[in-house]
Amino acid sequence: MQELKSHIQTYAIECGFDLVRITSAEEFVEDRNAALDRIAAGQMDGLSWYTESRVQRGTEPQKLLPGANSIICLGLSYLPSNYEDQPTPHLGKVARYARVRDYHRTMKRRMKAFVRGIETKLGSTIKARWYVDDGPMLDRAAAARSGLGWFGKNTNILTATHGSWILLGQVITDLQLEPDSPLKKTCGECVRCIDACPTGAITAPYVVDNARCISYQTIENRGAIPIDMRPHIGDWVFGCDICQDVCPVNNKASSPMQPIQIANAIGESGSLNLVELLSLSEQEFLSRFQGTSIMRAKRIGMQKNACVALGNRREESAVPALSAALTSNESLVRGHAAWALGQIANPEAIKALEQSYEDETDQYVRSELTAALDIVALKKHL
Repeated sequence: MQELKSHIQTYAIECGFDLVRITSAEEFVEDRNAALDRIAAGQMDGLSWYTESRVQRGTEPQKLLPGANSIICLGLSYLPSNYEDQPTPHLGKVARYARVRDYHRTMKRRMKAFVRGIETKLGSTIKARWYVDDGPMLDRAAAARSGLGWFGKNTNILTATHGSWILLGQVITDLQLEPDSPLKKTCGECVRCIDACPTGAITAPYVVDNARCISYQTIENRGAIPIDMRPHIGDWVFGCDICQDVCPVNNKASSPMQPIQIANAIGESGSLNLVELLSLSEQEFLSRFQGTSIMRAKRIGMQKNACVALGNRREESAVPALSAALTSNESLVRGHAAWALGQIANPEAIKALEQSYEDETDQYVRSELTAALDIVALKKHL
């Protein structure tokens, strides 16, 4: 058993993973209870797929793979070689994990090769099922129990060598492997992630209110971003790295040995031209971002995010693009463009808002236009 385990650990690194640990296929009882409590408390609101039945299934590896004995937990760093962000006009920020090509495809390809290599070593097939953030498996629970990392107070998994800049994968298998022990590390008294979160999404150590998280609002939210949250989003247009940027553990994080290819449509700097983003047709959006995580937010989501970012940056040079967005076929884009123009509130922006208010028939967009014009009126009296 020990010889096979040593081979698996060495071979996982050869297959392109940075970390590998093993845990048993026993139920994740405590993690299941904690997940169900989060659902009951409304902390997972907005994620319709995160259901009690999904949690129940994902915490019982035997149901995911009958006959399962072990879970091989894998980690792949996505930290780029240069990750200094510099603010630039008209550019919005993308979370670092999304600056590489779709990690699901890369990791699954490597995991398939990994499993096939184990079978070659054994001279026989094995029962195995693998997940990369795309099934019911509670990936962070498995990572913590295996000793791959420990839970940070922002609920991310922290690792000693790669910080939290890590993508997680799990191979559930019928192989009987000696489990590794969980780490005894914690974040101690550090609360930098809690203090740094601009929306107060980390409501307590190890507790995140999903609906307050910038990542949720810019990726998963298919409706309007709450007006009170928009100023706190800054120029993030897909995800957010703030709680990771301030984490001391990440200061010493190593880069991956076999990095995932950078997505050319985004680049290592993670900057997107917001004005250009507003002008993309559906076909242009698909052609540019196919094969990247950006597809998760869809074109409409990215364009409403671009409006919020431009409004927060008060960029007067973006007024023509935002004014054009007031004629979009999508009400969500028109509504967020109205908000952005209200934030800029120069004569050109005010004229566009007033003209749009005369022509607009959608009640939601009219409410956004009214709120924007109210802001303009308030600014005039200050």
